[in-house]
Amino acid sequence: MFRIYKHICKCILFSYFCVMSLANNIKNIREEKNLKQIEVATHIGVDKSAYSKIEKGLRSLTVDELQKMAGLFDMTTDQIINFDGKIPKEVVLEDKTAVEQMKLIQQLDDEDKQTILKLIDKMLTNKKFKDFFQKNVAAL
Repeated sequence: MFRIYKHICKCILFSYFCVMSLANNIKNIREEKNLKQIEVATHIGVDKSAYSKIEKGLRSLTVDELQKMAGLFDMTTDQIINFDGKIPKEVVLEDKTAVEQMKLIQQLDDEDKQTILKLIDKMLTNKKFKDFFQKNVAAL
């Protein structure tokens, strides 16, 4: 009998921590995205009170609501569930120095680096041909 009781308690605790973890993830993402509770509530089709309960872990989230929330947050449902507290920011190379750009490119997988280098090779070759033809056409 004690084993069954112990198992039930473990399941309840596990369920509680999963709900609270998801609730905390949702709240943290919403705050990081600078959204108000009412904005998210409206988007997923619930009132503000119901949404507030979701963030407090007092109300479960339906799959449909989670999917709508993922769309609003521009994330996948998996990213929301497994949120680690950091939303990656978009990387923009234009405002970086050449050295910084090369360091960022070096972080890529080998296959992606090769693709980038092939694109640069192709663009430089195209530029050389374009310059060559402009120079020779002007000479005619």
